[in-house]
Amino acid sequence: MSQKSIVLKINSDNPQPRLIRQVADVLRGGGIIAYPTDTVYGIGCDLMNKKALERIYQIKRRRHDKPFSFICYDLTNISQYAKLSNYAYKTMRRFLPGPYTFILEGTKLVPHLAMTKRKTVGIRVPANNICLHIVQELGNPIINTSATDPDGDVLPDAYSIEEVYKGRVDLVVDGGYLVSGPSSVVSLVNPEPEIIREGEGDVSDFL
Repeated sequence: MSQKSIVLKINSDNPQPRLIRQVADVLRGGGIIAYPTDTVYGIGCDLMNKKALERIYQIKRRRHDKPFSFICYDLTNISQYAKLSNYAYKTMRRFLPGPYTFILEGTKLVPHLAMTKRKTVGIRVPANNICLHIVQELGNPIINTSATDPDGDVLPDAYSIEEVYKGRVDLVVDGGYLVSGPSSVVSLVNPEPEIIREGEGDVSDFL
C-alpha cells in the first residue's frame, strides 16, 4: 500500500458525481476512507466488506465486542438494517438527518462484526451531503468511527488525517475544516428512549 493517501476535495453543497463515484469505487474495492460528517471526520469502509471492516478494527485498535456504528442515507435505507417500531420511525423522522446516533435492534442483513451481542446496531444519517451521496452511490451503508490522533483527539481536516493515517487509509475526502463534538447517542430499543451520550444533537425531547 502507498505511504500516502489520496486526498480528494469534494464540494459539500453540491458534491461532484464523478468524485462521489471515485470514492464509492475505492469502497467497492475494499478500501478504507476518511470522510466528513455533520460532526467530525469519520473513518469508514463498506459495511458488507468483512476484510475492510477487520482493517478498521486494527486501525482503531478496537475490540470486536465494541462494534462501530454505520451510516445510512435515509429512513427507508435504515429499515433494511434495523427493526423500526412506529415510535422509532416517527422519532427518527423528526431528528434525521442530524447529529444523532440511534441504537436499534439490527436485522439479519447486518454483519456480525457490526452488531453487539444483544443484536443491536448504531445508525447515523448525518446532515452532510458528501457522506450521504457516497452511501447512496455505494448502495451499502458505510462504517462510522471518528478520525482521531493517537491521543484520542479529533482530527479537524483532511490534511491532518492524511498525516496521521498515511498508509492506513486509501482515500481522504476533503470536506473542509470541521470543529464539532461527537453525535448524541440515543437508544430506541425499548419503548422508552435512553440517552447513552449527550453530544451535538439536542436530547431534551428524550428526557
